[in-house]
Order: sequence, then structure tokens, then C-alpha cells
Amino acid sequence: MKIALAQLRCALADKEVNVAKMGKLIGEQDADLFVFCELYLTGYMVRDRINSLAEPLHGPSVRKIERLAEEHDCAILFGMARLDDDLPNILRNSAVMVSEKEGVQVYDKQYPATFGPFEEGLYFGAGDGPVMMTHKGFRLGIEICYDIFHSEIARTHALSGAEALITISASPYTSRDFFERIVPARAIENTVYSIYVNQVGAQLGMVFFGGSEAYGPRGDRLAKCRYFDEDVKVIEIDRHDLELARRGRPTIRDGDAMLRGV
Repeated sequence: MKIALAQLRCALADKEVNVAKMGKLIGEQDADLFVFCELYLTGYMVRDRINSLAEPLHGPSVRKIERLAEEHDCAILFGMARLDDDLPNILRNSAVMVSEKEGVQVYDKQYPATFGPFEEGLYFGAGDGPVMMTHKGFRLGIEICYDIFHSEIARTHALSGAEALITISASPYTSRDFFERIVPARAIENTVYSIYVNQVGAQLGMVFFGGSEAYGPRGDRLAKCRYFDEDVKVIEIDRHDLELARRGRPTIRDGDAMLRGV
């Protein structure tokens, strides 16, 4: 399956522009799955405006993106501020994947970052737990930014059959060294593909470094996007290569056996 790491600048608080940029890129690239960053629809630094910009899962922006996915016969994974359909006045920092075959799949960030310059806990409620998404038969464990620092999420996905971990992010350059260590580590310790797509550009004084990247199940780097600039890289994940890697280093087999007391 071909996966595009779509590292684009977000127009702050302008969903129409961001959906239009998404459509232009998808029309120019060949991939089965296009991955965009955390809070792609609105940009990250919208602060109090997030309440007026958030939409329900089946709101107008998602419907437009569904039409893009149908038109181009692909899946699209992106970040958005989501109005919870079941809990009035609760917002979620969500990763949403749309495709004609699988419909709409959603994951809510479990660990809203609330420290240093980050104020997510003031706006977003935490998600309930891990969510596995699927496309073209591949099982994809989804994480959002700070989630990746909590290794139990990735391990839960891997033990549940995930073949790739996809992390969408809005991380400033001050966190670059951390992510560039942890993204390949998640690939190696879980013998999975590890894919990271970050925001890029400056928003209200916060500078997002870009640097989106992907690693194979042996920890080999498959792609690296530019720093501080828009970029797109397309990788291919292969189930046979994954099986060979797991035979050579059976971390999932042995970890599962330990949990079962075998």
C-alpha cells in the first residue's frame, strides 16, 4: 500500500483553504492513503476560536473530504477539532480517516498536551482509548503527537495486530530531537512501520519544524521530509517484508506470550 506523507502549511482558521490545498495535492500524487498533520483543518494555534471552528464528525468539511476520497479512489487521514456527537459542548482533538470503502473512522487523542506552551487540556477532552483503523486490508494504529510518548498505546496496537503506526503531529522545533528518537524506536520495539506527519510553518510565534518521516519494521528510514518547508514523500508498506522482520526479531510474539503467561 502506498502512503503519502503530506506535509503542508495550514492556513490558520481557514478550513476552506486547507481542504482546497488537500485536494490539489491529492490530485497531483499517486497514493492509496494520504496522511495530513494534527489539527490540519484549522491549524494548531487557533486557541479560543477552536469552539467556533470545530465540527461534528459528519460536518461539512468531512463531507467535502469524503468526496475527494471517492473522486480519487483513496483514503485520507487528517486532524481536526471535533464536536463530540454524544457529549454536548465537548471537543476532541481527532484523527479522522475517510474512504469510500471503509467509510469514516475516528480516533480521539488520549493525551492532550497541557504543559509548557501547550494548552490542549483547556479545550479538548481526552479520548477513551486506542483505535485501530483499516485500509486495503492493512491494520493501522493511530496516535496523535504527545500520544507517542506513552509506549503502551503503540504496544497495545502491535499486540492487537497493527502493521503500521501512524502519528499525526503539531510539534514545534523545540521537540524535534525527541520525535526523531522516538518515531524509529516505536518501529523497532514493535516491529511495525512507524509513520510520522508533522505540521510545518509558523503560527502565532510557534514554529513547527516539519521533518515528517517513515521507518520500516527493522528501524530503517524510508522517507524524510524537509525541515521548515512543505514537502511530500510517498512510501510503500509491504506485508511480506513485515513478516520477515518479525521472524528475525519476534518482539510481538514474545511480548504476547509474556502477557498470556506462556
